[in-house]
Amino acid sequence: MTRLILASQSPARTKLLADAGIQHSVLVSDVDEDAVQARYGVTDPHDTALLLARAKAEAVAALPEAEGALVIGCDSVFEFDGEAHGKPYTAEVARERMLRMSGSSGVLHTGHWLVDCRAVAADGTGEASDDGAAAPGSGATLGAVTSAEVHFTDMEPEEIDAYIATGEPLHCAGSFTIDGFGGAFIRKVDGDPHTVVGLSISTLRALLGQANVRITELWPAP
Repeated sequence: MTRLILASQSPARTKLLADAGIQHSVLVSDVDEDAVQARYGVTDPHDTALLLARAKAEAVAALPEAEGALVIGCDSVFEFDGEAHGKPYTAEVARERMLRMSGSSGVLHTGHWLVDCRAVAADGTGEASDDGAAAPGSGATLGAVTSAEVHFTDMEPEEIDAYIATGEPLHCAGSFTIDGFGGAFIRKVDGDPHTVVGLSISTLRALLGQANVRITELWPAP
């Protein structure tokens, strides 16, 4: 059986996978995001999302529990006015950002990184055997970034304060969600809405395909 491990503690990501019928387990990495960015000096939001996704996936892939599985790491970065916005953590930062975002738009970048921790065939092909046995590992370690433009409605200061009081935006890239209270302030999304949640199912399918795995292998048996 093909196993998938999500290298993220995000409830939204694991719910998204579960709702899509994708069986998986969760192993959380101990990656220090600030330290990773400082080490590589990456400031571009697109590249930062991919860098952090890779760091998380590779950290979990190095754990003994990941042996024989595929590991997917994800990270999201919101780009607004040319700046990279990660998690605000404080009410003050979230409020300042949301006041600027009101009635405007930005781009949410979600990085995906897949590591194949399954044993590689002796010939290195990663192809399935003729007798129908499980395919060996591909040795793949690859990633992709999916981006979506998010358009916000006009937000009243009182609404922003009430939203921040819920605590929801403090630990979300860009200070908002689409699948929670924050959805009330999103007018439309140009692109894959799953990207805004934090994991694009179609991108995961494409990465799995490059590792010689069909996403249907992760669906429950009929």
